[in-house]
Amino acid sequence: MLLLLKVEFCSTTIIKGISFSSVCYNTMLWKSNISVWRAWRSWKSSLHSSTACASSGPGPLDRSEELSSALTPKPPHTPVMLKEVLHYLDVQPGQVVLDLTFGGGGHTKAILNMVHDVTVLALDRDPAAISLALQLAKEHSGRVKPLLGRFSELEALLSNMNIQPGSIDAVLLDAGCSSMQMDQAQRGFALSKDGPLDMRMDGERYPDMPCAADVVNTLDQQALASILTAYGEERHARKIASAIVEARRVNPITQTQQLASVVAGSFPAAVVHARKDRLQRPAHVATKTFQALRIFVNDELNELHAGLRAARSALTPGGRLCVITFHSLEDRLVKRFLQGEDLSNLDQYHFSPRKQGAGRKDLAEGKRDVGSVDWLPLRRKVITPERDNVKDNPRGRSAKLRAVLRR
Repeated sequence: MLLLLKVEFCSTTIIKGISFSSVCYNTMLWKSNISVWRAWRSWKSSLHSSTACASSGPGPLDRSEELSSALTPKPPHTPVMLKEVLHYLDVQPGQVVLDLTFGGGGHTKAILNMVHDVTVLALDRDPAAISLALQLAKEHSGRVKPLLGRFSELEALLSNMNIQPGSIDAVLLDAGCSSMQMDQAQRGFALSKDGPLDMRMDGERYPDMPCAADVVNTLDQQALASILTAYGEERHARKIASAIVEARRVNPITQTQQLASVVAGSFPAAVVHARKDRLQRPAHVATKTFQALRIFVNDELNELHAGLRAARSALTPGGRLCVITFHSLEDRLVKRFLQGEDLSNLDQYHFSPRKQGAGRKDLAEGKRDVGSVDWLPLRRKVITPERDNVKDNPRGRSAKLRAVLRR
């Protein structure tokens, strides 16, 4: 059984779960080792003097036009499984739709074009995405209402807009990293583009929030291996963590391709070129490392759980929820939430695959067919992209869509 060590330090208030922000740093690591605590104490004392991800410029909304021109990519956004999302959301005239997350706005634009008398609440934690939502709101006066914030802040944001619980007709929750973020080298999400090792989805909203460079240059080897194992499901986590620690002794790791090279250097050449993605294309050995760091820095699993709870509260009876995930950790969390499992203590919930036989037991009890007391599945099986969709948008090849009705 894995032992957990909870390490937290806050300047004002505590945010539940794994969270990095200007007010709280609180993490759950999958090892019980005093060195983790020492690493975090060292991080706390040196955080304000760190220059690995130095910020330049003030906060978000008052600079929306500047952010848009500086951070918005020129290529058009391709939404994942658009046809399936529109089908299962089944938006009707006069309804209110909540788009989580807005991202490049592809799903919202399609909804607006398909149903003219509809209001879309567009939430995103990324100021660059909200700048696009603000532009879209100008084009569709009164039909788009941008909301800057995380999933965990949604209930407060809706309350501030006098939107009562149980009044939303449809919710789309698109988890993970957006194509817009991946396409911008300066955001540090993509290992194929050289840029600062950042990975903060909130951009500069929280200047003191640690970035990926802070993680790889501060935490000890055991803590790094724990992160790679828990959030990247990386089998070679110890080897990679050891390589990172050795490399940073020479020079701090501050660039994406610098980290990718360090990870690749820890493997023999034959292994580096052996990994394949779902299209049987060569996959970089650092892919899971980047995934793990991104999830850890942005507290993505706790935020996803918060988004699901907020969607449940916001939806009217008979309202529809569509959730798109991109890796197994997200999908397992969503599946178990929709089945009614108690995930209230998410810090101690390990989303590993169930042992063989557990699925048969659930099926015999009818859990997978009828859903929970809160949800009625609109389709029994998870929905995956069609072959043509994958060819047009390879980044969506691992996407899974789950569609349910609020009871």
